[in-house]
Amino acid sequence: MKVVAFNGSPRTNGNTAQSIRMVLEELKKEGIETEFVQLGGTKVFGCLSCGKCWETKNNRCARQGDEMNTFIQKMQEADGIIIGSPTYFSNVSTEVKALIDRCGFVSKANNGNILRGKVGAAVVSVRRAGSNFTYAAINFFFGIAEMVIPGSSYWNMTLSLEPGDVQKDQEGIQTFQTLGKNMARLLKQIHA
Repeated sequence: MKVVAFNGSPRTNGNTAQSIRMVLEELKKEGIETEFVQLGGTKVFGCLSCGKCWETKNNRCARQGDEMNTFIQKMQEADGIIIGSPTYFSNVSTEVKALIDRCGFVSKANNGNILRGKVGAAVVSVRRAGSNFTYAAINFFFGIAEMVIPGSSYWNMTLSLEPGDVQKDQEGIQTFQTLGKNMARLLKQIHA
């Protein structure tokens, strides 16, 4: 089993990245292969609403010039997907929104829905407020993609501003560790 995690923050070792790694560490302890993908700060484009994915049905987005098709392929090949985002004005980062829109359309356009039955988990960092909208945006995507969403002891978020502040958020750390354990348990139940 494999889980691919996307860091939607341009900070490669910021609070979102560190939070994702906490979840991945728990998955590794359970023998699950993991991959960390730096999404934030990369060149990705939004959806053009061209409808080509509904014509070609080849599990690829017709838009070229960025790495989105590589990301979509990684999601298709994984058993579990983590999408992490900082909270930007009460929503996901631009790169996360592009991933959700373009992968979502490609997934829905293909017979069999390439994300159906996969396990999906959101990881969110926020300075103070607005995280529920970010958390919801990612989970709405997982829901409409017919994915299975594990819970945790609290919503999967940390109150942190400066890189490293997540290390001071004991409840956030516990939440991410519990999420990793619950995600591993769910993956094992699905693939038993």
